Order: sequence, then structure tokens, then C-alpha cells
Amino acid sequence: MALMPSLNPRIVEALYAEALGLAETVRVRFERLRREVAAQVDPQDDEDLRRVQISCEALRTTTRVMHCLAWLLNHRAHFAGELSELQLRRHGRLIANFPASEADVVATLPDDVRALVMESERLYQRIQRLEQAWRQANLSGDSAVRRLRERLASAVESAA
Repeated sequence: MALMPSLNPRIVEALYAEALGLAETVRVRFERLRREVAAQVDPQDDEDLRRVQISCEALRTTTRVMHCLAWLLNHRAHFAGELSELQLRRHGRLIANFPASEADVVATLPDDVRALVMESERLYQRIQRLEQAWRQANLSGDSAVRRLRERLASAVESAA
């Protein structure tokens, strides 16, 4: 049932716990940042752009972590026998080109929030590398189609 030597249930569980914790931390911290910015707004100033930028970065960061969680949940389901490898390969893909954070906006965030954004990007990159290696291992390794062809060829040889 192992997908590849470097991807196993322990790694998936550890990454899942990390991603779950990060998701909650990101949610709480961006919510607090929104309240802080709202409290600083002078009714005479137009701070709508700043609030929109923070909301967009919060959404982008949270979504990035949620995509990681979805990928990990699919792999947990596979290891638990709830998803076949075919189902996992068809429906368990990570988005390859997830929109990057806007560097100029991230630069204006408080240090701890900026660190959370960077941590979410690193997690996503790690999951991307795992997925690429996992998919590549199956291409070069023992595929179901190749095994079926070998069995068919063996059956034809036996019948002849």
C-alpha cells in the first residue's frame, strides 16, 4: 500500500498536524490584524485599499494551507484504505501554479504575519515536491497498466 519509500503514513500525519496548526494560527492572526487595522482607521482617511490588501493576503494564505490539508487528507484516506490509488491520482492533485503572495503587500505586514505567509509558502512547496516525487515514482515504477500487460502476455504464452 506504500506509495513510495519517502511518502508514508507517518510523514503524512506529521505534515497534516503541522498544516492544521498553521491553518488555525493563520486564521486567528489575520483576524486580529483585521481588527487592529479597523481600529486604527481614521474616518477621514481612505484605508479601504489596505483592508482589501490584508483580506486578499489572508484569503491567499489560508487557501494555500487548505490546499495542503486537502492533499494530505486524500493521502490519509488512501493509507486508511478509503481511496484507491486510482482515485487518489485522479482527484488528489495539488494545484501546480497557486497564485503567489504579493511581495509588496507582504512587506507591509507585521513581522509575525509575514512569517506565517512565508511558512505557508514553504509548506506548500514541500507538499508540491512530495507530490511531484510521488507521481514521478509511479511513472517510472510498477504501473497497473504495465502489470496487466505482463499478465496478459504471460497468459497468451501459457495458452500457446
